Amino acid sequence: MNEFEAQVLSDLSVLKSQMVGLVGDGNAGRLGELERRVERHEQNLQRAKGMMATVSVVMAVVEAAFEVWQRH
Repeated sequence: MNEFEAQVLSDLSVLKSQMVGLVGDGNAGRLGELERRVERHEQNLQRAKGMMATVSVVMAVVEAAFEVWQRH
């Protein structure tokens, strides 16, 4: 084996270890962890949207009740 082949095999070994760290080796790698974090953020965003919608409806009801109360 010449020097070039040894360098290629060394580089492939490094690449393989980096891929295992990125994708995982049966366990979740960094990409799997990142996907879970994005999903959690999306869920939190949906919850925040729901809370804001609920708050806006409650505020509209309170405002309508206040208007009715002021008329009497």
